[in-house]
Amino acid sequence: MKNQKSFARRLPKAAKSTAGRTNAPQVPANIRVFGVDLSQDERAHVRHGLGVKLGKYETSIERVTVRVLDVNGPRGGVDKLCRIKVVLSGLPSVVFESQALSLKAAINGALAGAERAVRRSVQRRHTKPIKAATRGAAR
Repeated sequence: MKNQKSFARRLPKAAKSTAGRTNAPQVPANIRVFGVDLSQDERAHVRHGLGVKLGKYETSIERVTVRVLDVNGPRGGVDKLCRIKVVLSGLPSVVFESQALSLKAAINGALAGAERAVRRSVQRRHTKPIKAATRGAAR
């Protein structure tokens, strides 16, 4: 497996109009945090994880938004939530969320689930409809 690059933190406004069919360093990844402390190293880890998991679909991805929040606040419990939204070119957006006790587990679960969901969406685009192929042959 080749070494994937991290997704970009920011993309200049002039480059946004040409984004879409780009490589991983040009895919903007916005990270939003609510009620959780996320250090710069952890943000870099999330961007790198996005590059590793979603880098192979980089030409189909327009942008990615990661939201990390503490559902219960200071009460504790299974309350760390990570929601990843992937906007795909020419396909509906994919949203996957994972909730766990630790922040790292929630992020890793959401990354793995988002990869599966994006894979299914992109593969669906490449498969031909069975009904259309059989209708043309029956005539």
